Amino acid sequence: MDRNGYVLLDKSVGETSFAALDRVKKALDTKKVGHTGTLDKFASGLLIALVGRATKLAPWFSNCNKRYEGIIKFGEETNTLDIEGVVIAQAPVPTKEAILEVLPRFRGAFMQTPPVYSAIHVKGARASALARGGKMVEMQERPVFIHELELVDYEPPFAAIRVFCSKGTYIRSLARDIALSAGSRGHLFALRRIQIARYGMSKGGETGFWVSDAVSAKEDIVGALRPIDRAAFDAIGLPVLEAPDAVALALSQGKKPTSFEFRDFFRNFPVEDWNFDAVMGVFHQGGGFIGIIEKIGEKGNLWRYGYVYGKLSENCGKGTATSNA
Repeated sequence: MDRNGYVLLDKSVGETSFAALDRVKKALDTKKVGHTGTLDKFASGLLIALVGRATKLAPWFSNCNKRYEGIIKFGEETNTLDIEGVVIAQAPVPTKEAILEVLPRFRGAFMQTPPVYSAIHVKGARASALARGGKMVEMQERPVFIHELELVDYEPPFAAIRVFCSKGTYIRSLARDIALSAGSRGHLFALRRIQIARYGMSKGGETGFWVSDAVSAKEDIVGALRPIDRAAFDAIGLPVLEAPDAVALALSQGKKPTSFEFRDFFRNFPVEDWNFDAVMGVFHQGGGFIGIIEKIGEKGNLWRYGYVYGKLSENCGKGTATSNA
């Protein structure tokens, strides 16, 4: 069995992301399983588990927008900014009009302070571990971008929201900041991640892919393992190049992108027109995934390897290209 690829999981409330990944490890009998962004224990929804050689693709799978549905409880702020913490501040519950008035402040680009109880490392240790140890932790602001923010329903003190945001956005912090801006206090009462890149939790619409039910039984996980193919790159929004035999073989062997096999190949792609941080997935014309290359330098055919996924057999020129397991 080829244990390389990814699994789309629907994590349940009360399950840690680590436990969800552990189910994948046991089902596929492998220790090489990684994630593309954890979910808090109280949250549910889409979790992408990378398996085998695909674990090295985490930086590209993680660098994607995400969509959430959440519920903010106004009137009380907790130390963890969610339902698992203890109340540290209280304030009057705001009106619907007050909430609608402040929402525009949180659309677009702005600086956000992450929760103290988070996996972010501060001076070599997780902020959450330092906080639980009684130490004062100062969290640094970081840039985030919220594409869409909508108030779906409001039955005081509970507000249902939908959020479409950049990587690194903390919905717990968003709940805190919306409440403060509305003259109240608040924490995240519930959260469900419904989309990562173009992988979504429902049929149809703009997601392109969907997950119908939680994948939990061993036979379900085994059957749910997907290969790293062109559809995966389309889902995460990265362009794809097809490499002929000689180029594909040279790439899979890690030869320098300046070697002769690549000269004519790269000459066909005007990299001066690409963004500075251009990234592309390279596939053999026979269909197999070779790896990722990245452009460096603003001009000229200057490339480096992002990751080489697997080697091709020497006889790929005869049309029998295969990746090593």
